[in-house]
Amino acid sequence: MAGQLDHEVTLEAQTASVVKEIVEAASLKAGRLLVIGVSTSEVAGSRIGTAGALDVAQQLLAGVESVRRAYGFDVAFQCCEHLNRALVVERAVLERLGLTEVAAVPVRTAGGSMATVAYRALEDACLAADVQAQAGIDIGETLIGMHLRPVAVPFRPGLRWIGEARVTAAFTRPPLIGGQRAVYSLEQEAGGSCD
Repeated sequence: MAGQLDHEVTLEAQTASVVKEIVEAASLKAGRLLVIGVSTSEVAGSRIGTAGALDVAQQLLAGVESVRRAYGFDVAFQCCEHLNRALVVERAVLERLGLTEVAAVPVRTAGGSMATVAYRALEDACLAADVQAQAGIDIGETLIGMHLRPVAVPFRPGLRWIGEARVTAAFTRPPLIGGQRAVYSLEQEAGGSCD
């Protein structure tokens, strides 16, 4: 798959491109949450969990932050399974959303490189047990679905790879519970009138 990559484009630029696309598709703005899961090992061309790279995480964070500053959405960075996929968020986001705080400090070997870099870079960072984000980006198949609101709508960004890692993304919409085929009473189901 490496042949599909444009090696002239930096990881920061690739990340910013993907983030901008989903932010626009999902209409993310201030108060909306984007969850991001990253395997820096996969970005660097290794198997997930084998070669975490803080320098790669810093480049990805720079790409995310450049778009976040322009649009004002909030971001949550998923930790690895060693921290139960907790999320790095700013304390203001944790408090505004009423999230449950958990106690740990992510490090490269327990939390992952992306969470480690984000924890040290974000304003008053802390860990949330879980979130229900309006959109998400998964870089390197880290499985972020548990942190998305129902109903997830798959999104195909123009760039399907960041570095050597596959990118998947989704945004959410409210569940559709009405419409022409909706039934609200037993009488209506039997052909009765709803008068």
